[in-house]
Amino acid sequence: MENEELQNKENNNFKEENPELDTEKQVQEEPEKKEVEEQLSPEDEIANLKDKLARAFAEMENQRRRFEKEKDEAFEYGGFSFARETLNLLDNLERSKQTLESDETIKDKNALKKLKEHLDIINKDMISIFKKNNIEPIKAINEKLDPNLHQAMMEVEDDTKDQGTIVQEIQKGFMMKDRLLRPSLVAVSKKKVEEKQNIQKNQENVEKETKN
Repeated sequence: MENEELQNKENNNFKEENPELDTEKQVQEEPEKKEVEEQLSPEDEIANLKDKLARAFAEMENQRRRFEKEKDEAFEYGGFSFARETLNLLDNLERSKQTLESDETIKDKNALKKLKEHLDIINKDMISIFKKNNIEPIKAINEKLDPNLHQAMMEVEDDTKDQGTIVQEIQKGFMMKDRLLRPSLVAVSKKKVEEKQNIQKNQENVEKETKN
């Protein structure tokens, strides 16, 4: 008995001096307990597998739909960037025409008229090619400013037009099917200051009469 008591005391003293050994034993025992607790019944395992399989099929279907959408967009709008870059050719043609028309040395000469005719032919051919590829110019002149299609660059006083009406097209805009290739750069009308003041006075007078 005395020997057993001495041995127990020594064991207790050893545990107090080396507590980490007792902790390691507990750490080793805990996973074993968890494994026993987490054991599923066959029905639960089947339900778990069915859920995982359903999730995998749903993800595959989402990926398939994304791929189909990307494929359709690539087919429909594959030349979008190329078309937008090609518009620079139209701009350069228009600038060349304006430069020639403002050149006093060749102004009103037959050579200029023939050159302008050739530039117009090239311009029409390019517009025709664009239309065959579903690229259409945006209507601008006399249209109401639409921020989705037009970009206002300046205002022009014009009492003959409703405010916000496009009176000048600085650069032609284009659509590719239902996508904006580039907006039209335009100038819009605005009322003169005197006209605005008269409108404000009329509104004030109407408000005063209504109050009275």
